[in-house]
Amino acid sequence: MWINDIIDRIKLPFRKEKELFSTFYDILGFYPRNIDIYKQALLHKSVGRRNEKGRPINNERLEFLGDAILDAVVGDIVFRHFEGKREGFLTNTRSKLVSRNTLGKLAQEMGIDQLVKSSDHSTSHNSYKNGNAFEALVGAIYLDRGYDACMRFMEKRILSQLINIDKVAYKEVNFKSKLLEWSQKNRVKLEFRELTQDKEKETGSPVFTTQVFIEGIEGCTGKGYSKKESHQNASKDTLQRLRREPQFIDAVFAAKGNRTKMEEEPVMCVPDPEKEQEDFIIEQQSTAESANQEPQSKPIANKQPKETSDFDADMTLDDITATPREKTREEIIAEAEAAAFSL
Repeated sequence: MWINDIIDRIKLPFRKEKELFSTFYDILGFYPRNIDIYKQALLHKSVGRRNEKGRPINNERLEFLGDAILDAVVGDIVFRHFEGKREGFLTNTRSKLVSRNTLGKLAQEMGIDQLVKSSDHSTSHNSYKNGNAFEALVGAIYLDRGYDACMRFMEKRILSQLINIDKVAYKEVNFKSKLLEWSQKNRVKLEFRELTQDKEKETGSPVFTTQVFIEGIEGCTGKGYSKKESHQNASKDTLQRLRREPQFIDAVFAAKGNRTKMEEEPVMCVPDPEKEQEDFIIEQQSTAESANQEPQSKPIANKQPKETSDFDADMTLDDITATPREKTREEIIAEAEAAAFSL
């Protein structure tokens, strides 16, 4: 591979855009073969043009390709670097390395931001614009030199010179996760409300505004070019406010106290376990007590109702006496005659 680099260096004085070739060499560590791809990678959509077929020419397609290549390359590097680490740790580390914020800072450190062509009146988020250009350059490297060149670029140029992968891996940057953890430990209600979703006039990029509410108390608001970014910014500012403003914490826990007090229900008497165990015992009464008290029905465990019962729920027991009355002779004769005539 070094032979090709020597050949490219020999050809440099004869190239039309030798200064641009030299600039890309300083950034990438090698000379481009098809410089037009790299020039397109630095062309923001705000100044993009169309080709003879009417298709837009900007860095969006290369950004899409570079994003996929970065995920694969950085995932490979993280997998080999952190041997034995679990999937969650590897995923979180890769996300930090390929985040828009990280790529935007890399673009500034490498001077890529000075090469991006965009309209002067564009107010698009700088980290997004520069981070997208970085991804587009990776896409250009892949088309110009292949996957192995992308791997060497990230290992030799980025992770060995510009980023300490171990510090990135063990640095906590998920402010929303930290705020959620704090709220769960303190058992306070946490809510994220999306207030607005606007668009930039110049670029049409969506802008989201989110506000944090803790126990109904207004926290901080955060803006971002995605819902996730707005949640992170709102969480970060709310955490800082919780640390710096004791009165804010006092208001939160006072609101929590009022809520839990309203939610409390009257405490019922605690049943006696000994009494509960003795419910199946039928208390015996003396003969005198039985004569003075009305008979009471006692529940019998596992007693099944008869299939043919004369008892109906609407019937009363008022006419039933404890001792049945014997029939007179006249009543017996009358019943017999009635039965004979009914045949």
